[in-house]
Amino acid sequence: MVDDGSTDGTRDLLKSLAERLPIRAMFHPANRGKGAAIRTALAEVRGDIVIIQDADLEYDPREYPMLIAPIQRGETNVVYGSRYLAPGNALPLTHYKVGVLVLNLVTNLLFGLRLTDEATCYKVFRANLLKALPLRCERFEFCPEVTALVARRGERILELPISYHYRTRAQGKKIGWRDGFEALLTLLRYRFTD
Repeated sequence: MVDDGSTDGTRDLLKSLAERLPIRAMFHPANRGKGAAIRTALAEVRGDIVIIQDADLEYDPREYPMLIAPIQRGETNVVYGSRYLAPGNALPLTHYKVGVLVLNLVTNLLFGLRLTDEATCYKVFRANLLKALPLRCERFEFCPEVTALVARRGERILELPISYHYRTRAQGKKIGWRDGFEALLTLLRYRFTD
C-alpha cells in the first residue's frame, strides 16, 4: 500500500496495519500523484497478480476474487472492472461521465478495442506483464497510459461488471477537466509517437 503524502491520518493507520498484518506500507513525503504511487508499489510487488484500486471507497474489495479469477484460469492477463456493465450502479449524467464516455470512444477508435470503462480505477494485471511496461505516468494519466501499452502489446482486456459507489466533488472526488485533457493527450501520444 502506498500513501501518497496524505495528511488525514492515513499514514498512521497504514503504519499500524503494517505492524499487525502481512502488508507492506510505503510513504511518499509529499503528494506525487496516482501514477507515481503505482510505480512505487510495483517496485515492491512480489505476487503474481496486481490489483490497482484507489482508496476512495468507490470500489468494493470483496470483488477481488471475481476480478482475479480469469487471470488465475489463464484466460487473460488483464481485467478491468466496468462500472457500466453492472445494471444497478448509479451513474448520473455528470461531466465526469461525459469525460469517461469520450475517453472510451477515443480509446476504442485509436486502439481497436471495445471497452466500456477505460477510466475505471479497478484494473488487474498479471504482475510480470505490468512490471514489463515502461510506465512513465505521474498522475491520473496512468489509466490511458497502461491501456495504450497493453493494447499495443496485443493483450486482451477482459471487462467484468463491478459495483460502484459514486462520489461527488464535495465528497472528495479530485479528478478534473485537466486530467481528462491529459488523458486524451496520453492516448494520442501512445498511438502516434511513443
